[in-house]
Amino acid sequence: MEKKISLPLTYDKVKQLKIGDSVLITGVIYTARDAAHKRLVELLDEGKSMPIDVKDSIIYYVGPAPAKPGQPIGSAGPTTSYRMDPYTPRLLNSGLRGMIGKGLRSKEVIESMKKNGAVYFAAIGGAAALMSKSIKKAEIVAYEDLGSEAIRRLEVVDLPVIVVIDSEGNNLYEISQN
Repeated sequence: MEKKISLPLTYDKVKQLKIGDSVLITGVIYTARDAAHKRLVELLDEGKSMPIDVKDSIIYYVGPAPAKPGQPIGSAGPTTSYRMDPYTPRLLNSGLRGMIGKGLRSKEVIESMKKNGAVYFAAIGGAAALMSKSIKKAEIVAYEDLGSEAIRRLEVVDLPVIVVIDSEGNNLYEISQN
């Protein structure tokens, strides 16, 4: 059974999600990859505010393809998440509640997820065109110089994801390997 979630992604909503849940996300999410994550954490280190409010938000690890005419975005498939791991605990400590990507996460990220009440969703790799169909609006909000890796604000309707690590640290990747 699919669960529908309207954003913001509050602590209470996160606690209701368990590994293996199929989820349809509707609301505003942000895109960011490793270069943008590095800049966000540098701002935190300098005591400055970030260009996006990550509290109760989701960051989608994606560098979308250019939009075709009449479309808000091009193909938007997930990128491998471990590249964000050095920066993720700092963002989780700042209120980030969800991440969308693909692949394993470090022990440090999982511990920070448990501490902060966050969830990691997997997007379906190889289904970039399908994912982009759920994106209704896209605009660059920070770091335009990073090109496809700029931070974008996406408005999504029924974006399909699967909970692969829940807020208790249960990990679908580990269970599926046993």
